[in-house]
This record gives sequence, structure tokens and C-alpha cells, in this order.
Amino acid sequence: MRIEKIARDKTGLFSGLANDLVYNQAGLSDFIIEPFSIEAFENQIQRKKNSYSSASRKVLVEVLTKNYGSKISATQQENLKNLASENTFTVTTGHQLSLATGPLYFVIKILHVSKMAIELKKKFPAYDFVPIFWMASEDHDFEEINQVNLFNQKWQWNTEQKGAVGRFGMENWEQFRNEIGELFKNHPESEVMDILNLYQGGNLSEATFNLVNALFKDYGVLTLDADNVALKSLFAGIVKEEILENKAESAVEKTNKLLEDKELSTQAHAREINVFLLADQKRERIQRKGDGFFVEGIGDFSQEEMLNMLEEDPSQFSPNVILRPVYQECILPNLCYVGGGGEMAYWLQLKGVFEVYHIPYPLIQVRNSLMLIDEGTSKKMETINWNSENLFEDLDQAKKKFVLNQTEELDFNDLREKQMHLVSAARQLVAKVDPNLNSFVEAEMTRMSKQIENLEQKLIRAEKAKFEKSLKQMDQVKDKLFPGGGLQERHTNFFQFCADGQVFTHLNQIAEAIDPFEKDFTVCYF
Repeated sequence: MRIEKIARDKTGLFSGLANDLVYNQAGLSDFIIEPFSIEAFENQIQRKKNSYSSASRKVLVEVLTKNYGSKISATQQENLKNLASENTFTVTTGHQLSLATGPLYFVIKILHVSKMAIELKKKFPAYDFVPIFWMASEDHDFEEINQVNLFNQKWQWNTEQKGAVGRFGMENWEQFRNEIGELFKNHPESEVMDILNLYQGGNLSEATFNLVNALFKDYGVLTLDADNVALKSLFAGIVKEEILENKAESAVEKTNKLLEDKELSTQAHAREINVFLLADQKRERIQRKGDGFFVEGIGDFSQEEMLNMLEEDPSQFSPNVILRPVYQECILPNLCYVGGGGEMAYWLQLKGVFEVYHIPYPLIQVRNSLMLIDEGTSKKMETINWNSENLFEDLDQAKKKFVLNQTEELDFNDLREKQMHLVSAARQLVAKVDPNLNSFVEAEMTRMSKQIENLEQKLIRAEKAKFEKSLKQMDQVKDKLFPGGGLQERHTNFFQFCADGQVFTHLNQIAEAIDPFEKDFTVCYF
């Protein structure tokens, strides 16, 4: 496998803020605890060590131990054992319960934190580090996850269920799973089929847990479903404060003002109360109503009733996008959160929320971005003499440049030089004869320039016809690597790269390409 690096700002595909989050966190110091670097972990270890209780650690280990049961690898078992020690910390990434892992970056995120844990152990041998995948099982935006793109087709799971997606029952699941499996029918004995056969459970959370575990257990990744009464009990005090005192909204508004002063956009919207109530197929905002509360579709509650519900069953309460990161850092001995550029942008709004709830803000890092180029696509690139940087050029300009580079006949420099001499001579002549004709001659020169441009375009089109095969290959390369005009990692599913059925071979190739402390965009030829 060959790997090449390209500065993200040269790709034209990342926002200025996303690039700053990668290359210049020092410029965002008002919104973070400390700029990300491997050295910064030393301070973060002390911050977390001083705040994370042994009681919380005990609950976390008990929940993970129960969730895994016998579905645990030797590497995971070692990590779980280490997690009971006060000298063990986590590095975390998270994602929605995307079907069949959804876009490629789902896989990239998880491999990123697994590699980070390894590198941190080398740097800080006195400590242990465990990679965590946080399942966003309480998210209710089902439309964002209910399809997967595989082999230029969209496959969708249809259900009328509502509420927290992790609680969805598995109706019509066999049909969806069988349709995905049909794509690999030429390799019925393959690793893909073995993994898809494990992709099931009592609800979507359990099925996703089983899928992620099948893929990443040997990397030591521990998957956490935080929709759990024991874990929610650790967070109940903060939920109570939020319901009664509405602390997060003012903290976010203050930070938003600082962001706006620096002309930085805001991603997430804070509410008066940043907590949902979970009920039968519902996840609805808790809203203040007089001296009590109101929940759409569920009813009115007095303050006493709401607090009694929280005490009796804290799993009914779900943090929104503003408080979810606080929940994460409350229940984990976490040092760093890894996510996409958009994800990290809303984390910039949250430092004040962490402060009012006395939870250490973690280091934050934008995950690696990768493009995978298979052998067939690589050969096409060689044919048209394209390298990695050519991939990010405008396609029309790239085609024009290709054609001009292929022929000497289409050198327009001489024609343009003669045009410039003609324009200059015409202006001088008019100046001598009748300066009042200046506007007329300028109009005529403009018309002539347009005619010459049209001639150039017609000649280029004529020449392009001679290179139809090469230009078609350019289209094919672009379509393959930029599906829908966007990055491959945001669209194409991991299993598309496993058409030969060899899942773990290709998973290991991606893992090999990931460097958790790399900033540039990575192009992998495999």
C-alpha cells in the first residue's frame, strides 16, 4: 500500500474553521482547554485524575462487563481489566447508529482512537489507555441513518418507529439484512457474510453493538451504550441542576457571543432546558410551564413529579446535543474526544457548559480523513498521468489542461501575443486620427477577443474528441472517488471495499494508513 499526504486546505473540501481545528487550535484557545498535541495529554491526565471518582469507574466497569458477557476478545478483556485502575484513561469517538456502519468515516473514527491508545501507551508507559466507541443510541433523527450506499445503490431500512433509535425493535430487519447480504452472494463463505449474520439483536442498539464488536474487538475497542440506568444515575445530579437552574443555556449564549465576535459560526442551539424525556417511541424536550413542566405528547408535570421520576428512573432522561458531551465526560475517565470537523465545531460552544457543571473539558481532535484508491482506479490515474493532487482540481479545468498538454498544435500563446499587438496598434491609430472613436474601438476589440475565445474553445473541443477515452477515464475516477461531488469517506460504505469478502484484510489496511497525530489528508493506494 502506498500512502500520500495532502494539506487539507489544498483540497478545497474543508471549511476554514475545520482547518483551524486541525492546524491552529492555539487560535481557538478561548474555546478549548488546551491545543491538541501528544504532549498535552500529560496535563489532561492530571485534570481527569483529580476529578474522576473511583465510584464512577466502578459503575462503568460493571456496566461494560455486563454488556459484553462472553462476547469479548482477549484484547478487550485486558482493556476492561485495566479500566478498573485509576491509572487507566479513555480516548473516545462516537457516532449515530448508522446502518451497516454507514459512511466510511464511521470505521475511520473507531480505528483512529484505537491507534491513538497505542501511541499514548508508548508516550506514557506508566498509564493505560482504552479506545471507546460511544453509540449515539438516544438520537432520534432516524432519517439521518436509515440508508446505506453500497455499489452505487442506496439500501434503506423502513420502519414507522419513532423516538430514540437505539430502542427501535427489529421489524423488517431480516429483509434489509438479506438485501445487503445479496450483494456478496458470490462469496457466501466470506467474512462479510459471517459479520452480517451477527448483525442482529433485540433492538438497533444491540445489533449495532454486535456489528461494531465483530469488526473491532481485536483492536481492543470497547463499545458503550450509555442509554443505561446505572450510567444515567451518575449523571442524575447534573440533569437535576439543568432542569431546575437552566445553567447550560446562558453558558452557551456567552460562548456564542465570543464566537460571533471572531466571525465564527455556531452549530448547536441551546435550549432553556437541554434535556429530553424518553417514553414509548418518544424523545421530547422538557419545557418549563409556569411552576412545572410540559412535554409534548406526554403531558404536564409538577416540579415534584419531574424530580421523583428522575430519582426513580434516570434512564427516562436524555441529554440533548449540548449536554451529551458533558454526560460522556461525566461517566468516562476520558482525555480526548475525536470527531469530524462539523462535530468539533459545536464542541467549541461547550467549554462554559463544562465549567458550570465542574466537569473537565477534554482535548478535542479532528479525526483523520482518508481516500481509498483501488488498483483499477489507480491504473486509470496512471493512464491519464494524474497524481493525488490532480484529484482535487476542477474537472473541466483538468480536462482542458490535459488536452493542451497532449498536443503542440493547441498552443495559443502566439495567437494571443498577436492579438495584443493588434489591440495596441488599433488604439494608437485611433489616438492619432480621432480620439472620439475610442469607445468604438474598445467595443470592437472586446468583440474580437470574444471571437478568439470562441475559436479557442471550438479548437479545444475538437481536440478533446481525439482523447475521448482518456477524458472518460477522468470522469470515472472523479465519480468513483467523489461520489455525488463529495468526499468518498462521507458517502461510500466500508463493505464496498470488501467485494472479495476479505473484511479484516481491508480493515487492517485502513488501520495501517491511520496516524492519530497526522494532520494532513491521507490518500491510500491499495
